[in-house]
Amino acid sequence: QVQLVESGGGLVQAGGSLRLSCAASGRTFSNSVGWFRQGPGKEREFLTAITWSAGNTHYADSIKGRFTISRDNAKNTVYLQMNSLKSEDTAVYYCAARVGYGLSTIVPQYNYWGQGTQVTVSS
Repeated sequence: QVQLVESGGGLVQAGGSLRLSCAASGRTFSNSVGWFRQGPGKEREFLTAITWSAGNTHYADSIKGRFTISRDNAKNTVYLQMNSLKSEDTAVYYCAARVGYGLSTIVPQYNYWGQGTQVTVSS
């Protein structure tokens, strides 16, 4: 069983930065962690993912160059550094753990989900 707790969300002005954290317990049961977001009236959207072991990453085109994923294996924590935030980045941000091998962009392929953290970008 993997439990995930996100933190670091909040209100920020456009052009600002935030760093989200995803603390994982029982992480040995997962091979990778992804970040997703869901805006009002929108479907949940893949952003990026990272493997615990090698630190391999994959990014959605929509956030390349602005968002960076990283992990601290000693702390069982994955981070999402978000820079140059825009109003369209406003959403609830979720981290999710995947048991299967390899990186995935697909929501149903993630086995465990955090409760989400709200990010609001004011213009």
